Amino acid sequence: MAKTPQNCEKRAAKVLAAMKKTFKASSPKLNLSWSNWGFGREPLTTSLARLQKAKIEYVELHGNRYTADLGYRPRETAALLDDFGIRAAGICGMFGRENDLSSSSAVSRQGALDYIRRQLDLAHALGCQYMLVVPGECGRTKPAAFEFDRSVDTLRLAADEFVKAGVRAAIEPIRADEVSFCHTFDDARRYIAAVNHPGVQHINGDLYHMIHHEDDPALTILAHGKHMVNLHMADTNRGTLGSGIYDLDSIIAALYAVGYNNESCFCTCEPLGPGGDVYRAMHGHTPTELLDDLVLTSARYWRERETQVRAAAR
Repeated sequence: MAKTPQNCEKRAAKVLAAMKKTFKASSPKLNLSWSNWGFGREPLTTSLARLQKAKIEYVELHGNRYTADLGYRPRETAALLDDFGIRAAGICGMFGRENDLSSSSAVSRQGALDYIRRQLDLAHALGCQYMLVVPGECGRTKPAAFEFDRSVDTLRLAADEFVKAGVRAAIEPIRADEVSFCHTFDDARRYIAAVNHPGVQHINGDLYHMIHHEDDPALTILAHGKHMVNLHMADTNRGTLGSGIYDLDSIIAALYAVGYNNESCFCTCEPLGPGGDVYRAMHGHTPTELLDDLVLTSARYWRERETQVRAAAR
């Protein structure tokens, strides 16, 4: 009896066919980046040296300007990036209880506005393309009355400043185990429509969150990818690319199909582990040799799969 393809295989074939419609051998490759906040407390020089060794040309910087005196300083950071030949793709915004756009506390919402403005100062100075924005508090999963409306109203107050800085606000849908609302790309599109401002028009995808709330992440990219400016990447175990069961080939094909292989869009590795409290990686020390292997293995696997997909599309 002849084997018939599974539905997932049929969908993968559909995605590859969509890529073939526009792909050429001369088409530029996707921009591989890395989000450095998972490197914890190590010096930026150590992180950049690791990325340079892996031939990763872009970094998404931890949005660590939590106060006026803390975090990256523009001139020093720009000099380090130049030294290692790495460009800052964007800023990974971190939104917690003290800077929650959706909070019932006016102090917390003001904290979110002040936080965004500090990150935009850095992003503009470094020529970043985007800043990741989470509509609600990371770590709070219980919905609160009118949280969507408060978040929309608060972000709109800072929307002009994204335009002035030349930085795109990228709304990130996150799984329900970590946030109380905005879990899917459709949710993000509704949120963006509610803000209704040219400075807030883009999405930050995340493969790990997508497997929880999207039926088929590759098809989601086909449907919404033209609104996406950054894609966080980890395998199904939230680990190194290739260590889980993600169909990375279909993801890559979908990205090519929507024209994501351009100078302003990024594929950013962010393997953090499957636990609910992923922020432990931000505050601690991980052995350097483990981080080195994480980066080198992911970069090697990504390039291998991209080469395979490009060959299949010819």
